[in-house]
Amino acid sequence: MRIRKVLVAATALAVSAALLAGCSATSDSGATTGTLKFVNDKTWDFKAFSKVSDKDIDIALDPSTYADQNAFVAFVKQSLRTSKAPGLFTWHTGGQLEELVDQKLVADTSSIWKKAVAAGNVPASVQDLYTINGKQYCTPISVDDWVMYYDKRTFAKYDLTPPKTWDEMMQVAATLKQNGVDPFWSSGGNPWAFVWFQIILAGTDLKLYQDLSTGKASYTDPKVVKVMNVWLDMEKKGYFSDPGSKTAGETQMKDGKLAMIPFGTWYSSSLEKVGLKEGTDWGVFTIPAIVDQGSTPVAIETAPACTTENSSQKAMALKYSEWWMGAEAQTAWSKQQGNLPFNPKAQAATQTFRDLSTELAEPDKYDFYLRYYEATPTPILTSALDQFTGFMTNPGDPTKYLEGIQSVAKSYWAKQK
Repeated sequence: MRIRKVLVAATALAVSAALLAGCSATSDSGATTGTLKFVNDKTWDFKAFSKVSDKDIDIALDPSTYADQNAFVAFVKQSLRTSKAPGLFTWHTGGQLEELVDQKLVADTSSIWKKAVAAGNVPASVQDLYTINGKQYCTPISVDDWVMYYDKRTFAKYDLTPPKTWDEMMQVAATLKQNGVDPFWSSGGNPWAFVWFQIILAGTDLKLYQDLSTGKASYTDPKVVKVMNVWLDMEKKGYFSDPGSKTAGETQMKDGKLAMIPFGTWYSSSLEKVGLKEGTDWGVFTIPAIVDQGSTPVAIETAPACTTENSSQKAMALKYSEWWMGAEAQTAWSKQQGNLPFNPKAQAATQTFRDLSTELAEPDKYDFYLRYYEATPTPILTSALDQFTGFMTNPGDPTKYLEGIQSVAKSYWAKQK
């Protein structure tokens, strides 16, 4: 059973008056069985999972998947006020969810959460990620811990073992580099340019990470500059894959060119799709902290499924959302996706994640924090992704990149006062 304290940073976004124009309500049909429209931005096989829900609760999913993130966001924001509004859609927690809640476009799920927490189907700490002004909105498809995936074949070839400390991980990286293998995956642009900033900053000073996400600290703080210089040192040593590569990390790992990839526990399905087998070809380890902070920071992300307030399928979507949090649904989802279920009563599909679940449940050993993508307000995040990409493609003095982010951050936080 995974009981963990999640450190959550509350963020708020300004509401655009233009987005509020033309809002109109659609009556809920009241139907609780049938085919549910589900708009999403995931690569997951919702059609296959639809067979499970159709059998269990007589609701089948009709998924529409957007590969382009900008097109997806535009469709969601435009459709939620119209008769085309889907019953269910994927989104993000944090400020991006607050924006839709402020516009009264997302249904209240407080009653679902109350029952789920009371039944022990989800840790109360996860509920905090979905709480805005004392109420809950949306429900999780998954709750994923960020870990380091590693190529067991490559580690065995060079007689390496999963590192327990940051220094050990750097020693592993040095050995891999000497043998022509890229130690760590790196990607510039949206949405993954934040990954190593998150790892190094939280692993050095989790309080500073939190203060940045709430505007209490500056990106030009000397301590942040120091963190960027750790990243720069790794860049100069050649420890990262090409951030501009069009070849997916999992394919690079399959080909033996890349040894380690930091990602959420949902990523296992990507490895399996290219033929890498759990336990044989790949494993995971928790990412060591750089500085001893009393416990090891672990980033957490969650994929919400949100019910549209004005949809004619509101009742059906709420029923589906409640079912998805249950042990049977979570076990089935884990079996299909190979990930780690958030419901402690559910069974992880793989031994790797059963072992990880046991490890992460150790009292006081880990601190769970919201990943940078959700913890950071959208305007600042957009700037940061651009600046981090510039830093990765042209490694050098980090000052100008941090000044670029801070310029946006300063303007944003001034408007929140």
